[in-house]
Amino acid sequence: MDVELTSGTGTHGGDHPTIFINADHQARIEALAERAMERNPALANRLLDEIARARIVAPADFPRTAADVGSRVTYRDETTGLKRAVVLVFPEDFNVTRQHVSVVTPLGVALLGLQKGQEFYWDARANPQWKLTVTNVEAPQRALEWER
Repeated sequence: MDVELTSGTGTHGGDHPTIFINADHQARIEALAERAMERNPALANRLLDEIARARIVAPADFPRTAADVGSRVTYRDETTGLKRAVVLVFPEDFNVTRQHVSVVTPLGVALLGLQKGQEFYWDARANPQWKLTVTNVEAPQRALEWER
């Protein structure tokens, strides 16, 4: 399925919400995007675009309400009303049984740096648009406790 992600604050194609990236993770995420360029250039470019527009923040100043690698993020599909909780991880830490989502997937790229209440859109050929809303973000330490 062809999927394109966009993010907004209320309207499709509207202003992009402010997102945050942990300064300790920036170089690693950029390297992952560059390695993904051959396999999936659209996704890699999307991730690089998100990094370029993000506020890069020192770990001590990273907002606890923003999705970071290791955060547990709950989002709601506004079409179906269904909620899902996932943990955002680096690819090598991916474990489907623990509801992990890699930062190098369409959903991972969309969630990275978003805060509670922010929205993003999935555009696909089969379904013109899904609107997803972040309903909760748990800091990485709490997310790890949740997995146990």
